[in-house]
Amino acid sequence: MGTKGQPRLFSERSIESAVASSGSAPPVRPVRSVTVNGAESPLGWLFARGLVTQRQYDAGERLRADWERAQLAPRVTMAWDGAPVAKGRGGSAPEPDLSGAQIDARRRFEHAVESAGPGLADILWRVVCAGEGMRDAESALGWPARAGKLVLTIALDRIADYYRIR
Repeated sequence: MGTKGQPRLFSERSIESAVASSGSAPPVRPVRSVTVNGAESPLGWLFARGLVTQRQYDAGERLRADWERAQLAPRVTMAWDGAPVAKGRGGSAPEPDLSGAQIDARRRFEHAVESAGPGLADILWRVVCAGEGMRDAESALGWPARAGKLVLTIALDRIADYYRIR
């Protein structure tokens, strides 16, 4: 537990995949790992202070994982893809080559947000996926202070039902 009884959200994550040893011995610890502070995200901050439940936190993390796996975030760097090849001038760019995992993650993300219900997608996306703080999300949506937390918890409960998190 952290200060004042708040749960600590530190976890150790592998940077490289673990190398499995031969035989029945357990896998070798990864050469490189990093300690991640889950409370750095707005959702983790709310969870660490007891403002969302474990179930709601897990649902939000699952939604964010699907959002990241589907690569729905905007690009922030230069696209170094090759120029489109076409016979005529101004050929169109080829369709993006999406993997099955990306397609499945996008489908799950869209269905989860849809299952949250109308009007709840904005707060889910802003806080869980985009990492906006609650105050910034409430201001951007034109909501009064402290209204976002209530709406977010309702949305998280609904997507927890979608992901079948108990």
